[in-house]
Amino acid sequence: MQTFFTEYINLMQTCNSDMLRALEGLPPAALDWTPGTDMNSISVLVFHLTGAQRYWIGDVAAQEPTERDRDAEFRVHGVGVDVLKKRLADNLEYTRNALDKFTTQDLETSRISPRDGREFTVAWALLHALEHATLHLGQIQLTRQLWEQSKGSA
Repeated sequence: MQTFFTEYINLMQTCNSDMLRALEGLPPAALDWTPGTDMNSISVLVFHLTGAQRYWIGDVAAQEPTERDRDAEFRVHGVGVDVLKKRLADNLEYTRNALDKFTTQDLETSRISPRDGREFTVAWALLHALEHATLHLGQIQLTRQLWEQSKGSA
């Protein structure tokens, strides 16, 4: 694997490790809790960010279509921490395998988004997937902190 892709996987692995740390020790109720109206639970955030990663890396960059149901990601409820951890691990493994097929020359290749027909480069799709994951990682971490504050634990 070329250096760029190795570094990309390392960053994605760090993001996943941080998400796993944020999930550690949370009771089931915390996974579905939302800090306020129009806010997402930790379970929803994990399902959404992994769905989006798979979309941008798989459907767009690697041109490997899925049957993603984006709306369903926001209705997730009642899944255990093991399901979330498995989804993160499976997604990271998929990313690793997909990136193994790319070269740095592929980064400049244009792709068409199957969702809306817009054109993106492979580089943009990959970087957006990582950016999106880190954005939601921060939301997961903040949601955990707000859960702990609301329950009087620190």
